[in-house]
Amino acid sequence: MRPVTTAILSALAEEQQGLLERLQRPQRVQRAGREFWQGELHGQPVVLALSRIGKVAAATTATTLIEAFGAQRLVFTGVAGGVGPGVQVGDVVVADEFVQHDMDASPLFPRYQIPLYGRERFAVDATLSALLLRATHAGVTALQADLGAENLAGSQAVHQGLIASGDRFVSAAEEARLLHAALSDAGHPPLAVEMEGAAVAQVCHDYGIPFAAMRTISDRADDTAHVDFPKFVRDVASRYALAIIDEFVRQLPESH
Repeated sequence: MRPVTTAILSALAEEQQGLLERLQRPQRVQRAGREFWQGELHGQPVVLALSRIGKVAAATTATTLIEAFGAQRLVFTGVAGGVGPGVQVGDVVVADEFVQHDMDASPLFPRYQIPLYGRERFAVDATLSALLLRATHAGVTALQADLGAENLAGSQAVHQGLIASGDRFVSAAEEARLLHAALSDAGHPPLAVEMEGAAVAQVCHDYGIPFAAMRTISDRADDTAHVDFPKFVRDVASRYALAIIDEFVRQLPESH
């Protein structure tokens, strides 16, 4: 039995910082113009990295984690805009699938279908995602107990479902409405929208690497999407990421 290296991707430096402070035997490595941190969390070998922004940047980071660091499973934390009914600021969405909302190679391929793959969606790993979902519930509950629910944003509900990714920051109410309507009409109603997850899901599909992801809802992808974003990341998203990933790593099997 050999230990499994887990890659932990963060969308924001504030999310990574808490994990980095807990990293045992940290070693900084530069590769592909990026900074990676190798070490251990709860006795598990891990590599921490920032995804960078956008699908291409995230795909490069994910590929480097697999090729250069031998990552055998990936988990991704970040923030997103809520677009699904009932998905509010302060909630957490654990992905079960990803779709690229800006993929359109029609008329050669149906809209949203990834050319030559014959599919519109990429699923996460069911086992790893179930573990992340449990860790999310536990992490949110622990934060509510420690900080008080009134000191965290929104309803702090946990959802599981489809997340849409695209190389566009959705920050207008009408744009968010149209995006959700178009995807829903095509049979892909998303709960949240962000800019990286679908690319990482596709890379992990290509390599056969288990992948799971969660996103804290920072806004409703509308005209207030930019308001108090740094404060939300500092006070809510970064705490969620640390609590959830810490619990997630505690539950991971040590070898395979």
